[in-house]
Amino acid sequence: MQSELGKIILSIKKPCREAMEEARKRQEKLAKPPGSLGKLEELSIQIAGITGRVCNHLEKKHLLIFAADNGVVCEGVSSAPQSVTLKQAVNLTEGKTGAAVLADRFGVKITVCDVGINGDISGTSVLDRKIAHGTNNIAQGPAMTKEQAVKAVITGAELARSTEADIIGVGEMGIGNTTTASAVSAVLLDADAEQVTGRGGGLTDNAFNKKKAVIKKAIEINQPDKNDVIDVISKVGGLDIAAMCGAFLGAADSGKPVVVDGFISAAAALCAIRLCPLVSNYLIASHASSETGFDFVMKELGISPMLNLNMRLGEGSGCVLAFQIAEAACAVMNNMATFEEAGINDDYLAEIRKNMR
Repeated sequence: MQSELGKIILSIKKPCREAMEEARKRQEKLAKPPGSLGKLEELSIQIAGITGRVCNHLEKKHLLIFAADNGVVCEGVSSAPQSVTLKQAVNLTEGKTGAAVLADRFGVKITVCDVGINGDISGTSVLDRKIAHGTNNIAQGPAMTKEQAVKAVITGAELARSTEADIIGVGEMGIGNTTTASAVSAVLLDADAEQVTGRGGGLTDNAFNKKKAVIKKAIEINQPDKNDVIDVISKVGGLDIAAMCGAFLGAADSGKPVVVDGFISAAAALCAIRLCPLVSNYLIASHASSETGFDFVMKELGISPMLNLNMRLGEGSGCVLAFQIAEAACAVMNNMATFEEAGINDDYLAEIRKNMR
């Protein structure tokens, strides 16, 4: 199974520099002051590099949500009971959650994939790819075996590779996963738990202090190797994070732009680029999360979110909104008139363009 993961990593390609250069040239010709559409211009150029085409249409959008339970909840690190994972995973498929409502509004396909829910999902529309009934308590030992971690990564990659979507979003549902995401981030970023741990769904001061102590204890007990992503995930991560990491790899392998949601999604993206740095070229950050560790992870990823709406729901909710911005970036590239087409002499911009280069 390790060799299968290795094949996925090795098959990820660099972005097409020729397409990106052509996209830049077209942006310069469009009838607007240079750089006036800001991140929309940057995004259209990035997407051109991903697809190898200057003009793109992102008609098919697919949100992949990976659901799993985390044994660490028994330490009192979450304000919600573990049973919420199963209930909300089902609710996502029935259009009852925040992300589901947004997805329905904008015509986004949702797949909810169970890689580790601690319960029975039979009779639901949740995709069954269960690897275990939740993970072990990381404050007492490893979350899972390395084999389980690799299997979860490959599961996520296969799901991303199998979609026919033009753009993919990666979200999650799993009570306790801000704790595991913080632990993974602390190890990979060589940061103190205090720096990357937030209150998740909402905690009292005592519970918040306990959460940070549990993360420190988990890292101390398990001694994850920061240079071995699979070791880190298997010891202090979660099955949802592992599968999300795989989805980022799979999207990149398929040559598709892939959107990062909030903190947990970002932590999974960090795992993916540590496995394959080329993945960073395919990532689009949706919104700024209010979770403490988010900014640290974004800095390491080298990307910045397009939106700041004070959101912290998760579920891939930010991805749905980001899809619309990505589509707008492509619409400008595809349909906006050039100076020549608009009948405007753009000689007056020569000096400005020179200074921008």
